[in-house]
Amino acid sequence: MRKLRVAVLMGGLSSERAVSLSTGRMILESLDKDKYEAVPVDAALFFGSSQRKLPGSDIEVAAVAEAEKALARVGPLRSISDAVSTSDERVDVAFIALHGKFGEDGTVQGMLELLGIPYTGSGVLSSALAMDKIMCKRVLRSAGVNVPESIDILSRSDVSKMDLVSMVKPLGYPVMVKPSKQGSTIGMSKVETEGNLQRAVEEAFKYDNQVLIESFVRGTEITVGLLGNTDPQVLPIVEIVPAKGFYDYEAKYTPGATAEIVPARISENAAAEARRLALVSHKALGCRGMSRVDMIVQPDDSVVVLEVNTIPGMTPTSLLPTATKAAGIEFPELLDRLIQLALEEE
Repeated sequence: MRKLRVAVLMGGLSSERAVSLSTGRMILESLDKDKYEAVPVDAALFFGSSQRKLPGSDIEVAAVAEAEKALARVGPLRSISDAVSTSDERVDVAFIALHGKFGEDGTVQGMLELLGIPYTGSGVLSSALAMDKIMCKRVLRSAGVNVPESIDILSRSDVSKMDLVSMVKPLGYPVMVKPSKQGSTIGMSKVETEGNLQRAVEEAFKYDNQVLIESFVRGTEITVGLLGNTDPQVLPIVEIVPAKGFYDYEAKYTPGATAEIVPARISENAAAEARRLALVSHKALGCRGMSRVDMIVQPDDSVVVLEVNTIPGMTPTSLLPTATKAAGIEFPELLDRLIQLALEEE
């Protein structure tokens, strides 16, 4: 039987390039070599050397740096145009391991749609909506999902017209300042006092042209993964306990920096609500294949949805593989499932 040719799309130009390489490396190493011929692809090569890589985190995380070294030993990564050529080497399916802009936001998905190549994860619209925190919250709120109160800054020019200090006051401090279309907490700041607000907004604008200021939600941080297309499986709830108290870039990608507790130490009422909201969020955005819904369980057991990830990380410290393992799904089987879901007919 002919092996399926799987293009693993990684790298790219976003500020999460290093994280994407780490995800891609883990996928390449874990795909069943008896079933698949893996083709490592750096999405950045498609755009050409003239394109500017977006600014990323200035924190050096050993696990991510090691991924780049390991991939260098694999050999040169191929370009997308090579992998999708009409020759006998055309790939059968694309496994998207990209994070951030130009990969998680519907752009690559749209290109693959035009080329007629099946791909893992959600489609163009779902990807774009989930990546855009402002639009995602509007969709979720319309579906009855409890999300944090926030102030949306839709352009840089709006800042000069807004009295941010007065507008933020009703939210109370601390607040979270976030680029609207960015992941891995890059460009995000927790602001404790109004004196640091302007600086945090300026930092967020380095990564996107829209920014939101969000009320800080106190409670137990959890995440709920889903696996499937029309009738997704809700995975065990993972509790996230960063050693330093804030689940930032370093806490996400440094082994041992965050405790991941399964099942989460929350009441059954809160767990049931978290599972319900995860399904509602997944379906409201039209997600396919997989998603991971990040939430806070407040002291009164109410649940607030923070965001939805359509391409969750798959690094050695990532949360979706932790949840699937707790459900009895080992990593190679997870990859099999995602590829089969990509090949399912609509």
